[in-house]
This record gives sequence, C-alpha cells and structure tokens, in this order.
Amino acid sequence: MTYSTTNTYTLKREILSFTNKFSKRLPRPERKFAADMTYGMLASGRCLLTDIVDHLREKSKKVNSVERLARHLDKGTPAKVLKSYLSSIRRWLPDEPVIHIDDSDIIKPDGYKFESPGLVRDGSRSTDTKNVYEKGYHVTEACALTDNGHPVSIFSEIHSSKEKDFTSINDVTFSAMQRAAALFGKATFVMDRGYDDNRMFLELHGLGQDCVIRLTAKRKLLFHGKWIPATRLRDQRKGKIKTLLYYKGKSHGAYLSHVKVQITASRNDIYLVLVYGITEHPMMLATNKKIRSREDVIRIAGLYFSRWRIEEYFRCKKQVFRFEHFRVRKLRAINALNFYITLCMAFLAHLSMKPETNALKVSIIKTAAPIKEKVRFYYYRLAKGVSGILSYAKEGVRLWFRTKRPACRQLCLKLAV
Repeated sequence: MTYSTTNTYTLKREILSFTNKFSKRLPRPERKFAADMTYGMLASGRCLLTDIVDHLREKSKKVNSVERLARHLDKGTPAKVLKSYLSSIRRWLPDEPVIHIDDSDIIKPDGYKFESPGLVRDGSRSTDTKNVYEKGYHVTEACALTDNGHPVSIFSEIHSSKEKDFTSINDVTFSAMQRAAALFGKATFVMDRGYDDNRMFLELHGLGQDCVIRLTAKRKLLFHGKWIPATRLRDQRKGKIKTLLYYKGKSHGAYLSHVKVQITASRNDIYLVLVYGITEHPMMLATNKKIRSREDVIRIAGLYFSRWRIEEYFRCKKQVFRFEHFRVRKLRAINALNFYITLCMAFLAHLSMKPETNALKVSIIKTAAPIKEKVRFYYYRLAKGVSGILSYAKEGVRLWFRTKRPACRQLCLKLAV
C-alpha cells in the first residue's frame, strides 16, 4: 500500500501553514503569491518562473501565470513578511547565537538585459594562484545556527558595484551586523580572512558583539608594547592543546595555542588563537571572547571551523534551487526571488528540527532514498524528498485559495408593491 496521497496532502498543509505565518497580514493575492512561490520552488527544485508555474498546475495560460508572478516580484520583498520571518526564526535560535557572514557570487556572463551587473570573482573557477572575473552580482549572507547546527539566513542581499546608490560592500556587511544586533542583542560573529579589516573590528566593538575572525598574513598586532607581524607570533609558538577539528568533510588532528595581544583598530585586548596541523601555514584566529581554560581555546577553534555550514548553505541554494539560473532582470525582483528561496531554505530547517520519529519527516527521508544513513547537513535529502512527494500532486495550491462566493449568484428583481 502506498500513502502518496496522504503524504502529499500533509506536506502541502505543512508548507501552507509555514508560509501563512509570514504572510497572514497581507492581502489575499499576496498570500497566494507567497504560497505559490514557496510551493512551486520546493516542488520543482528550480527558481525559474516557468518551472514554478508548471508545478502550480493552474488552468490559466502559462504565459499569464508567469507574468502574474513576475509582477509580484517587481514589487520587491514585502516589509511585513520580512519582519514576520525574522521574528519567527528568532524563536528557533539560542539567546546568543553563532552568526556566519560570508560573500558569494552569481555569475551571469551572457546576460545583457540584467540591471547593473558588475565584475565579480568567479569562486567556482578561481584558484589560490589565479582569480577569474565574470559579469554578475555579489551576495552577502548572514546565517545563524539553530540548536541542531543547521544554518538559517537572517540577512541576504544581492548587490552590484554598478548600482547608482551603491557605496561599498562593507556597508552591506555592516547592515547585516546591525540587523543581527537588533534581533538578538548579543551574538558571536564568525568570519573568514576577507573580513580582516580594522573597520570590521571597530563596527563589532561599537555594537558590543563577540567575534572570531581569521587573520591574514599582513596583520600586525600589539604585543608587549611593540607592533609585530602576526606571522612572527605564529612562528614563535607551538601548539600545546591537542584536539580533533572537522575541516573539509574530514576530522583532523590539530594542535592549538593562544596569546593575549591588542588589535590595530582600537588597541582593545583580543586573543590570538593559533591552529597547527591542518593547513600548510598555521591558522591565525582573532577573538574578543574571554579565554580562561583549554576548553575555551578548543571552543573558539570549533566556532571558526563550523563556518563550513554557510559554505554548504550557498552550495545548497545553487544546486537544489538552481540559484544562478534565474531570468528576472531587475535587482529589486532578483532580491525578492532570493527572499523566497530563503523561505524555502528556512522550511527545510523547519523540517530538520522535527523529531526523528515524526511521520512526515520519516516519509520525506524515505522518499529521498539516501545512500548514507547519517549526515551532518540534512537540507539536500530533505529537498529531494519534498520534491519527490510533491511530484504525486495533481493540483497545486490553487484550491486552498478558492474565492468565497454566495451560494446563489442569480440576479433577483423585487417588485415594489
């Protein structure tokens, strides 16, 4: 016996209940649009409007449905939906969450009708010795980790240096930090070498936030009243704390050390945490979190190495929803489309937090037919299982938004007596 019909109905209801949390204050057409976008992308595994419309299975002509979705996207991201989204995911996260900030790219080398594309570094083709630049957009993302270690986005913006009101990428990053500070009050920001900038340290200090930032070889630190290169401090020490760290899909034995220094930006006290044995040159991590024991040193290193999850988050968006294959042209519409992809990723996070015995979650994972029994990142198999269950649907979500009409619509004439 198959339970495809029951599972399909249950999953549809779960998706609509999820989207209704964010769109319940909007007019009915806007609520239906939010449900259409979320359901269509989860069912198709695509962000192309034509693929979304195919899975909505509406009676209207395909071109009309595509134009309807495009008109809604041109309006941008509704402020009420964004506010409701942030307040909802706030309940999924700990009081002082770990927030990873990183940049990615969207490459559009053959797109001539897109609004204000700039030159961006193609991460998929660039290497340590050679950078490849193509036409496209930058993406700045801030993801917080849930209790089960899965990332959910709290800030995602697609931008270009060719925009008229564009100032700098740093300002976009500062906006992400300010949103996180307003949302959580206190958090720990984890960033890679590209964010080793005095302005980053000053901004985080002004907001009263904790941080773990990997330093570059050019960084100088104040140690015993003298400015010396961080690489010299790194080479003068050896790791004394042995531990295991997860890096690039494998567990590695590492040795850690730390020293108290001051940062160039504001001469505030920080700790330099050194990680030996994983990369060719020992990693240098700067943190303003207090270190009182060897467990604190291990925890700081673990926070940095947990940033692979935001890299996996970017990869998941591009592979599962074909993020780079969109066709909407205006930046306002592109960012709105990006927001609804964020909603889909949040729905996968919502499913991942359900108990392992939950009937719907069991059915989704069974439909995905995973090769490995256990994985560290659930989003791929959840997305595959969701699209597999929804492939049995003969109708989209149209019938869930039927217009309520009176029972008798015939015109009645009353004669005056």
